[in-house]
Amino acid sequence: MNKQPTSKNCFVCGRQNKAGLQMNWYNDAESQQIWSQLIIPEHFNGYPGVAHGGIVAAILDETAGRALMLNDKPDELFITTRLEVKYHQPTPTGQLLRVVGWINKRYSRFAYVASKIQLADGTLTAKCEATVARPPKKFFVKCDWENEMEHWRVDE
Repeated sequence: MNKQPTSKNCFVCGRQNKAGLQMNWYNDAESQQIWSQLIIPEHFNGYPGVAHGGIVAAILDETAGRALMLNDKPDELFITTRLEVKYHQPTPTGQLLRVVGWINKRYSRFAYVASKIQLADGTLTAKCEATVARPPKKFFVKCDWENEMEHWRVDE
């Protein structure tokens, strides 16, 4: 399984973002899914022992979008245009979670993607469906992606 690249400062995947989640994802070509494991720290609580819904949505959003990088295309960068989250039960902090993402339908300029969060025993806590689109070239100039690209890599 191939590890996906991460960035320097992203809230969800930034290796150097001490306030973030510092997540890593792996491609599973056989299942056509990507996955990650994490423990959400308690400082991301909404209620004691329960992850804030916005943190859960951020994890699902990032994982769903990263499904487009499944087939070793780390520069397949899209932005979310629609995100629908369904919370099945509270997502705990301080416990090992598994996050899985996949592509429902892909076109050249946009795609429908999805992801889910599960407890260690497989119980579903939340899932999402999202629409993502390839941004115009001016987006990458505006966000200074050229300078960030050197930090977009796989660290072992």
